[in-house]
Amino acid sequence: MEQTKESVPTFVDAADEREASRRVWVKPLIMLAVGSVSLVILVVLIDFYVVGHYKGVTIGDIIVGAQATDAQQMVSGLAEVVAALLGIVITVASIIVQLAATRYTPRITEMYITDKTNLAFLAYFVVAAVYTMWITFSIRAGSATHYFVPTVGVFVLFVLLTVSILAMTPYFAYVFHFLNPQNVVARIRQQTISRSIKGSDQAGKVARNQINMLDGIEQLADVALNTLENKDKIIASRSVDALRDLATEYLRSKDGLSKGWFHISGSIRQDPDFVAMSDDHVAEMSDQRTWVEYKVLRQYQMIYNEALNRMRDLNYLIAIDTRYLGEVALAEHDDEALGLCLKFFNTYLRATLNARDVRTAYNVFNQYRGLVEQMIDAGIDDRVVEVGNYFRYYAQLAFTMKLSFVTETVAYDLGTLCERAYEANEAGNSTLDVLLEILLDVDKEPEAEEQETSLRGVRKAQIKLATYFLERGDEERARRIFDDMRDERPDRLRSIYEELHRIDSKDFWEIIDRGENFDYLDAERKKKLTEFFGWFPKRVMHPSDGEPSGTPS
Repeated sequence: MEQTKESVPTFVDAADEREASRRVWVKPLIMLAVGSVSLVILVVLIDFYVVGHYKGVTIGDIIVGAQATDAQQMVSGLAEVVAALLGIVITVASIIVQLAATRYTPRITEMYITDKTNLAFLAYFVVAAVYTMWITFSIRAGSATHYFVPTVGVFVLFVLLTVSILAMTPYFAYVFHFLNPQNVVARIRQQTISRSIKGSDQAGKVARNQINMLDGIEQLADVALNTLENKDKIIASRSVDALRDLATEYLRSKDGLSKGWFHISGSIRQDPDFVAMSDDHVAEMSDQRTWVEYKVLRQYQMIYNEALNRMRDLNYLIAIDTRYLGEVALAEHDDEALGLCLKFFNTYLRATLNARDVRTAYNVFNQYRGLVEQMIDAGIDDRVVEVGNYFRYYAQLAFTMKLSFVTETVAYDLGTLCERAYEANEAGNSTLDVLLEILLDVDKEPEAEEQETSLRGVRKAQIKLATYFLERGDEERARRIFDDMRDERPDRLRSIYEELHRIDSKDFWEIIDRGENFDYLDAERKKKLTEFFGWFPKRVMHPSDGEPSGTPS
């Protein structure tokens, strides 16, 4: 399971932030400063040495030789300029922040006004404006014998003003970078972790940290929902992944949290996802230490339902991330969190079938099966059998709803789980026999002619599994499959044999998410296919000849 931990990507890292800072601030500021200073020096030198329109003034006088009247002329109105620049910065930034907060999440406003870089930049403008006002006030030019010229002060004033103007472009670039939705999502996740998971766990701060966790989870969900409404798939996907990263880091850190952290009370008891629960259910969840995982998965469920038949890629991603969370819970030996992931997988499937979204069900089952395969490898047999029964239930439910392809998909996934169980413990795996019984129980006699296709797909999955057993010398289990279908209609068996034997490519002829052809058998298993069908009477394969035959032609 160590590989699973590494497979979950981190959202952002410190190196990315440092590189972004250099790109937004350092490089533009250096380029603008060098360009401006170079232009000033070039023009002054041309005026001084080429044009020569001066008398009794040196280069040093230009820099530090200003008289009182010169200083008054230079700084006159500069205080208004700095104040105007500050007004422009505040106005533009406020408009951009408000638009972003309206579009994505109100949390953006809080993040902006508490960001150290924004506060430092605005504080710099305020200091520059106050400094300009008072340095102007300090200049005195009463007479030839009574005057005061703050030469250094005026020079510093122009430096401050120069930096203010030069920094405006990088600052606006920083604001746009700061308000980039992907960066907003990353900051919400990071702040949630730092304020809750990695925050103080003292008794007096647990409640506040719990609220920070709830707020962070809900804000990420809000971003996903808002971007879903605007059909912004990239940002919605980033938000869903951020929830996964948050829950993943939490799962790996929860053993270090105090007992009080897992108790549902106070403000979090009034949260919409907990307020309707009975006291017994709340107490049980507190004992199981799963309220954070439940909150994250509830947000997934809400986003999933909104995305059904609208943005299927988001449904697939939620299924993938739920599998990731289940695998991390499995690696951390957190059986309660794993059970919660299984329960929400079932919830996704129920909503998907109700929406009659066959394609989404096909992909969700793929991720669900992937999690069960990891459970088989970990030897959690009771959970595997539990999920096998869930698979059968939803396969039969899809069958009654005439969603034939879903039933067929479940049959093939159950066959794959049987193969995985066999490989996990060879023939001695008792879970394998239970899964095999579940697979054989998936199909029923068709209630209508249009459901015939569904049962044919189930039979194909069962026959493919029989060839797997025969290839490994396990004739007993292959015979169990044969006994289950020995009374099958001959015409159906003949057509299934022909279809399975005819497929030569493991790749489907269309682009599909799984990338495999359900009906493909390699050369060795096709030989076993012939052996398996040889157990049927000859009339199955040769209806014109009633004598039995060892193998079909």
